[in-house]
Amino acid sequence: MNPPNNTARPISSRRASSCPFNAILFSVVAPVLAAVLLFHLDSFDPAPFPYHELTHPLPEPSLKNGRLLQGAEFLGFGELPGAEDIAYDSKSGVIYTTCEDGWIKRVTVNDSSVSDTVVENWVNTGGRPLGLVLGRDNDVIVADAYKGLLKISAEGAVELLTDEADGVKFKLADGVDIADDGIIYFTDASCKYYLHDVTWDFLEGKPNGRLLSYDPATKKTKVLLADLYFANGLAISPDQESLIYCETPMSRCKRYFIKGNKKGHTEKFVDMPGMPDNIHYDGGGHFWIASVSEITPFWKVAFRYPVIRKVARIVFKYIVNLRTQKNAGVFVVNLDGKLITHYHDPGLILISSGVKIGTHLYCGSVIYPYIIRLNLAEHPAHATT
Repeated sequence: MNPPNNTARPISSRRASSCPFNAILFSVVAPVLAAVLLFHLDSFDPAPFPYHELTHPLPEPSLKNGRLLQGAEFLGFGELPGAEDIAYDSKSGVIYTTCEDGWIKRVTVNDSSVSDTVVENWVNTGGRPLGLVLGRDNDVIVADAYKGLLKISAEGAVELLTDEADGVKFKLADGVDIADDGIIYFTDASCKYYLHDVTWDFLEGKPNGRLLSYDPATKKTKVLLADLYFANGLAISPDQESLIYCETPMSRCKRYFIKGNKKGHTEKFVDMPGMPDNIHYDGGGHFWIASVSEITPFWKVAFRYPVIRKVARIVFKYIVNLRTQKNAGVFVVNLDGKLITHYHDPGLILISSGVKIGTHLYCGSVIYPYIIRLNLAEHPAHATT
C-alpha cells in the first residue's frame, strides 16, 4: 500500500516563509508608529498663520536679470564666511561686512583684478554680527544676533549699547540703520528663538519680532512695534520721515513713520514674490531689498497648514534638514513702493543683502564664503514683456 500523500509543510518551513513578510511589515509599521509617537510627544505647537494676507496677487517687476551668476565675480573667496550684511565707506573705499566667525571684516577691492581683493580681520564681536551701518563719528553700529546692539569705535573698541527692551532680552538683533538725528533703529527678529533655531521661528508661525529704537543721548531703548513676523532688515527713508522694515515670512515690507503727522503709524509699502532680508537705500531714489528665496511650494503649503509645519519640524529636527529655498536675489523698489527690478538666479539661496556701489551690485549671504559682485552695466536687467 502506498504511503499517504501528505502535502503539508513542516512547521519550521512555514515559519521561515513568513519571516520575510514580517520583516517587511515591521519595516513599514515601525517608522510610521515612531513618527506618530514623535508627532504627539513633540511639544512644538505651530500657530495658524495669517495666510489670507498672502493670497493676493503679488506684483512683478518690469525688469529682470534672472541669471545673476552669469558674469558674477566672487570677492574674498574663502575669506568671507557668511558675509551677511555690507556697508560701504565712500571716503576710504572700504567695504565692511559681518561674518559668521564673529569677525567684522574690511574689504578693499581692486576693480581691475578681483584676485587682488584685500580682506582684513578688523574686529571680532565674540558673537554673530548681522546688520551693520556706518556711524556718525567714524564708528560702526552692529546688530549682533547674540550680543545685542553694539558700537565699534574707529580704533576697534566694542561697546554694548543695549541688549534688552521692556525687560525682554534680545534673542536675534538683526537689521539696523541710523537717522540723521542720531537715533538708531533696529530689529529683534525673534524674542523667542536664537539664530541657530531660526527655522523654528518660521515654522511656529507666531509674531515674535520687534522694531526698536535706541537714543544715544538718553541711552533709552524703546519698542516701537511688537508682534511682527520675523522682523528683519530696515532702512531710513531719504526724507527722514519714515523707515522701511520687512517681515520675511510674510514676503512684505511696511513703512513706519518716525516723524510728522503720521508718526507712529504703519502702512503697507510693498509685497514681493520673495522673502525679504536686509534693505539698503542707494541715495538715488531706490531701495535694494535682498531676497533669501522665492516663495517655494513648500512654504506656500507650510504657511497654510500648521500640521505641515509640525511635521516639517520633526523631519528637520530628527531626520534631515531639507533645502526649502531657491532663486534668491535682490529686488529694486522705488520710494513709492513700486517693484522695479529683480536680480536673481535659480542657483542662489539665502542672499541676505544687496548694495549698489557705483555700477556694481554687491551681494552678501549667510552661507557663501565670499561677496558676489555683478557689473550692472555689463549685465543689465531687461524688460519682462
